[in-house]
Amino acid sequence: MLTVREGAFPAHDRSLAADVPAAASVHRTPSLDPHWFYARLAGRSDDEVDVGSVEGQQETGMERVARWIRANLFLPDARVGWVPFSVWRGRQLVAEGDVDAILTTGPPHSTHLAGAALQALTGVPWVADFRDPWTDINYYDELPHTRWARRLDAALERTVLRQARAVTTVSPTWRDLLTGKTGRTAGEAITVVQNGFDVDDLSPGEAVPSTEAFEVTHVGSLYASRNPTGLWRALRRLRDEGVMPALRIRLVGTVDANVRDALRAQGLMDVTELIPYVPHDEAVAYMRRAGLLLLSIESFPQDEGMMTGKIYEYLAAGRPIVGVGPPGGDAAALLRKTEGGRLFGRDDVSGLAQYIRHHYEAWAADTPQRGASPEALDPYRRRAQTKRMGAVLSGVCSDE
Repeated sequence: MLTVREGAFPAHDRSLAADVPAAASVHRTPSLDPHWFYARLAGRSDDEVDVGSVEGQQETGMERVARWIRANLFLPDARVGWVPFSVWRGRQLVAEGDVDAILTTGPPHSTHLAGAALQALTGVPWVADFRDPWTDINYYDELPHTRWARRLDAALERTVLRQARAVTTVSPTWRDLLTGKTGRTAGEAITVVQNGFDVDDLSPGEAVPSTEAFEVTHVGSLYASRNPTGLWRALRRLRDEGVMPALRIRLVGTVDANVRDALRAQGLMDVTELIPYVPHDEAVAYMRRAGLLLLSIESFPQDEGMMTGKIYEYLAAGRPIVGVGPPGGDAAALLRKTEGGRLFGRDDVSGLAQYIRHHYEAWAADTPQRGASPEALDPYRRRAQTKRMGAVLSGVCSDE
């Protein structure tokens, strides 16, 4: 495994290092990281650097300049400074060991440039794994790209998609999106390998919700772009009707100021608990005690393909999910297939209120409804998805 040394990242959970098998060889290299330099210049800590959506955030003059530099001089992303180091070390590893294939995963999509270079330099077949789209990523239009930068970025994307021996992504919608950019034939179709969940972290089974309050829980970063205002309005309606006296909203992780403002506007801050970033095992405990788990998918042109890793962990936690986002998308289809919850349109206040009230009343009657069954989740275990990726890697090796 080839990765980067410590740098500026929005969150650090060192407990996850225990998930790396003892037999795995991990090689770390330095990187020229503008996020690190910017954090020092702005007097911020590494976990205060924005690397995703910046919607709704106020910009200082320095931040505006830094964002322009990132969008136009660091393509495809600000992690591109790792590429020369990874190529240098990657060539050494190929020369030293028995390397059958190269797998790069992004974002950051600059890792794919390293894969392309290593395939060209060593002849080892390379697979490019897209956890998110490249020029269609959810926050792409928030960045102040110039016309030439967009053209160069799109050219880099096409090069990666066409030169990689195989390409994988996380959803059928994004598979079709990327296929349209590759010129690949039917026999070279892009493979869907979903995120899945790790049974060592989250073994599916019965979870017991809190009896003290009906908890609507979100775990993870709740950016301004993911602010589920329709759901807040639904909860306000139910409180005004007096049907949810024991409501608690629990938000675990980073919560944007715009989200807090929206909760305040609906009179919900008195029943809201904000919990800073916690280690993964604590996050899982919060999931398992929820009355409903909140999933929010931001609006962007390719949102129907969004399949976050969170949705699989939510499903494995055994509690039902209430989602807001594209009702015709892949996430909604997964919830229907597993019977793990429902996803509503962002402004479907009536549908959200009815669904939440149904679950609240079942909880109040001491018969809380469960989420997806363990049997329905078997195909989404990480082991099953790893087998799919293994088949892709075996395929590119057999082509040699």
